[in-house]
Amino acid sequence: MEPSLLVVIVVVTALVFDFTNGFHDTANSMATSIATGALRPRVAVAISAVLNLVGAFLSVEVAKTISSGLVDDTKIGPSIVFGGLIGAIVWNLVTWFVGLPSSRRTPSSAA
Repeated sequence: MEPSLLVVIVVVTALVFDFTNGFHDTANSMATSIATGALRPRVAVAISAVLNLVGAFLSVEVAKTISSGLVDDTKIGPSIVFGGLIGAIVWNLVTWFVGLPSSRRTPSSAA
C-alpha cells in the first residue's frame, strides 16, 4: 500500500477514535448534570465537547511517557498506529455497549 494512502487511513481512523472516545466520555461526565436538570442535554454536550478539545491541548503527558524511551520509536510506523487505533475503537465500543467507563475519568453517576 502506498505510504501516503496509509497515513490518510490512519488520520481518518484517529478521527473515528476521537468520536467514539468523545461520545463515551460525554455520557459518563455529563450524566449527573443532565439527570438533575442543572444543564439541558444540548448545553451539556457542548460544554463537554469544548472541554475535551481543550484537554487534548493541555496535557501531553502520555505522549511524553511513550516517547521517553518506553517504546522504540524506530519500530512504530503507520500500520502499528492503525492497529492501536482499531484496538482502542473496539475497546471503546465494547465498554460502551456493556456500560463500563473506559477512560481515566470516573462516571458522574452510578447506573
